[in-house]
Amino acid sequence: MSDNTHARGPKRANGVRENEILALLQRADGPLTPGEVTERLGGELTYSSVVTILTRMHTKGLLTRRARGRAYSYTPVTDDAGFAARRMRTVLEERPDREAVLARFADELSDTDADLLRQLLGPEADTD
Repeated sequence: MSDNTHARGPKRANGVRENEILALLQRADGPLTPGEVTERLGGELTYSSVVTILTRMHTKGLLTRRARGRAYSYTPVTDDAGFAARRMRTVLEERPDREAVLARFADELSDTDADLLRQLLGPEADTD
């Protein structure tokens, strides 16, 4: 179809689809198979598209999988806060001057967030 749609609805970027599926898996009561994901998406994607996306997410380390019958069932490796923390850590690890990045990050925290970070780091963080 020339209007950027296909039989199952408008075309969306892979990252958007991955985020939708990740959110769906995070809300689930347990691991889901590709068939269950397809069903919960309401037919927006074909089964084979869901399998492709889940496999790609597993390869990226976003999901774990276990054999269930003739398919795999998938579970996120962490929750939303855990994924945000992983993204922050990845950015930090990609920069050559970690001290500068952390200093800038700390300087830009609100007073409330700075107090929360101090609390999370514990009493050993108070060196003055």
